[in-house]
Amino acid sequence: MNCKIAPSLLSADFARLGEELARAEAAGADWHHVDVMDGHFVHNITIGVPVVKSLKAIASIPLDVHLMITDPWRHAEAFLEAGADILTFHAETLYMGEARPLIAQIHAAGALAALSINPETSEELVLPYLEELDMVLVMSVRPGFGGQSFREDVLIKVRRLREEHGFAGDIQMDGGISRDSIAACAEAGCNVFVAGSALYGAADMQSEIEVFREQIAASAKS
Repeated sequence: MNCKIAPSLLSADFARLGEELARAEAAGADWHHVDVMDGHFVHNITIGVPVVKSLKAIASIPLDVHLMITDPWRHAEAFLEAGADILTFHAETLYMGEARPLIAQIHAAGALAALSINPETSEELVLPYLEELDMVLVMSVRPGFGGQSFREDVLIKVRRLREEHGFAGDIQMDGGISRDSIAACAEAGCNVFVAGSALYGAADMQSEIEVFREQIAASAKS
């Protein structure tokens, strides 16, 4: 499958976001991963619609907007209008509303639709929507903070989505992705990789992305 590397802006220098976007693009990134946190669904608070709109004005690659918020139904339209190319909301919020109308709204805006599941959440929650989804995001850490260690136990969910349920869309892994964990994720069936500190904290982001791609290719051959 077409593999994509998505550096997470959560680990960028927020005082220099324009320069950081340009640095990631020059390094060979495929998407910019933009974490939106509301201080309720997760404890942290990050950025909102005005920042996404500003990022869209200068980005040359897609904005992968990850809504870690309690009520994506209320805010999706604003983020889509701001320029989200991929919009992800969490399966853990489905007690608040129906997924299908929101997925349809995302598609109507010309964006890709994704559902995310936390490490403790079963993939069973996303199964009813697989035919409509463009991507499933599997979190390998508790959402809300960068720099956490990768949890290998979540890979079983990726394998089930691919092998048991036949999902052919993108599967994204977010949390603890580095040169030490990316091969296992690719082997399990992931093809989109979010990395924060491993890329933005690298001395040479381009070289690190190249290592990522080499690890992915090696896992495919094995």
